[in-house]
Amino acid sequence: MKHRQELQGHMWRSWTPFHTSLSLSPPGINRVSADLGHSTVMTCPNNTNITMVTWKISPKTGGQCILAYLIDQNKTERTNCSWLNSRINWRPRPDWDRALEIQQVGMADEGNYTCEEVNADGNFHLLYHLTVLVSPRMALYCDDHGNLVCEAETVKPAAEILWVPESNSTPRADSHDNGTVTVLSRFSASSTSGKNPTCIVSHATLNETKSLACFTHSVIKPDLLILFLHVPHR
Repeated sequence: MKHRQELQGHMWRSWTPFHTSLSLSPPGINRVSADLGHSTVMTCPNNTNITMVTWKISPKTGGQCILAYLIDQNKTERTNCSWLNSRINWRPRPDWDRALEIQQVGMADEGNYTCEEVNADGNFHLLYHLTVLVSPRMALYCDDHGNLVCEAETVKPAAEILWVPESNSTPRADSHDNGTVTVLSRFSASSTSGKNPTCIVSHATLNETKSLACFTHSVIKPDLLILFLHVPHR
């Protein structure tokens, strides 16, 4: 399971209608990111004597779905969740683990997720914003003019591309309808100065920088270019 989390803000508490409305602190957001196709888990506030727990699921597209667990009845309920599939659900035992699990995270899962716990002291909330990350598919090839082209395809967020030796190429980013980006950078064959160029790709999903290297027998005949993928040992 790949799961990244950056905590920003604080948990906040609101009172039931039987109490005076009060906010102890501004509502905070736990910013969570998950790799496409992997799983992620979001937890609830750690309170005792809970009578009910709800998860409010609000993706970027679609309406809000509410999952509720009534502890005294040991029963779960769903409201406006006809679109929700089994990938997003309680952990196997909501009576002792009130976390929400998303299996095989997809692009459509991006959005806000709020856990609310109720006990005699009031209602306690924990808000998450989920961002889906997409790892780059890397490619290195020659264009029709003999220039090296390095691509990081369908990534999210956009990858950073650098050249060694340094090139004055300005990367181009093409956005896709699904929210991913393809970043492309060209290295002029005349700029090699006898050195074998390397394309270096950095991205949030990579534990370390990946590089694509190539050897040229002749910068005059780019058809003799030999390409290979090099990934540093972890």
